[in-house]
Amino acid sequence: MISPPPAASAVWDALTVVAASVERDTDLVHEDAASPEEVVLATRALVQEIRGRAADPVPPSNLARRILAHLRSRLVLELSGKDPLPDSAEILGVLKTIGAVEIRLYPGWDQRFSERLSGPDGLELVVEVAHDLRSPLTSILFLAETLLRGRSGPVTAIQERQLGLVYGAAFGLNAVASDVVELVRGRDRLTDLEPMPFSLVDIFESVRDIVRPIAEEKGLEIQLTPPDRAYRIGYPVALNRVLLNLTTNALKFTEEGIVELGASEVSERGVEFWVRDTGRGIPPKAMALLFEPFRRRQREREYAFSGSGLGLSICRKLVESMGSELRVSTELGKGTRFAFTLDLPEPGF
Repeated sequence: MISPPPAASAVWDALTVVAASVERDTDLVHEDAASPEEVVLATRALVQEIRGRAADPVPPSNLARRILAHLRSRLVLELSGKDPLPDSAEILGVLKTIGAVEIRLYPGWDQRFSERLSGPDGLELVVEVAHDLRSPLTSILFLAETLLRGRSGPVTAIQERQLGLVYGAAFGLNAVASDVVELVRGRDRLTDLEPMPFSLVDIFESVRDIVRPIAEEKGLEIQLTPPDRAYRIGYPVALNRVLLNLTTNALKFTEEGIVELGASEVSERGVEFWVRDTGRGIPPKAMALLFEPFRRRQREREYAFSGSGLGLSICRKLVESMGSELRVSTELGKGTRFAFTLDLPEPGF
């Protein structure tokens, strides 16, 4: 077990606060506990184990695992609202301790995982794993962003670049986990509920800021080409996700040159978006399976746009849910261009 931070700290105070909220969570009673008292006892026992004060470890159970996941996610949210922020080393120590407890709560997981994966609910198991991944990834994103902003002290230029890469990698993993969940469960909830006003410039700059560390590490230039009229009505969350995914993929397969994220007005309401790179291009054999989820490489080291195909599959579904079609043009050795056109009226149009 990893040694946690000293018991008297703002981090432990925050854990006490979130533990009290978990104890009052009636959803846990309905799902995994026979009574509210069972939730309270299990929560307090887990907190004592995290603090290193438990006489005996908490027995593994669905209730214990769910409570621990709630404790971790709510702790991150609670700490994110602290000003000043508690010491990052203490935060990391508590999160590591929670992770060690979590590992103990999954005895024999490898055998059960293999049995369930090959069974009729195998796909549902994949969804559960993806869902569980998002909680620790949220912690990584929170800590990386905290360090990047200098809230735990000044960082050097090298550390800033490294933290940017950590943040980008965690963000990408979190997106993959979300892709898995939504591909199976969220087919009808891929876009925002209602169209809303937004700024295309804000979306472009947000994508650039997230992928900039990756581009800088590879020595690539990111070019933004926004349209003249930036304010539109549409689905900004879905659009942001498509452009971020396409830009990340473009950076992955480009070794020199540029990655361009652009948009141009093709009519009064129509806007064409594109992501263009100067990478190696996509071979014809790979094009046939480009948008297939959970695809496999036929041979080791064979070209594949991504290991699972989830990103492009989700991109296509998102674009289709916004009333368009994702197009791709490519030339070996010269690059690839993904594009789609959306109907985006101006506010008040």
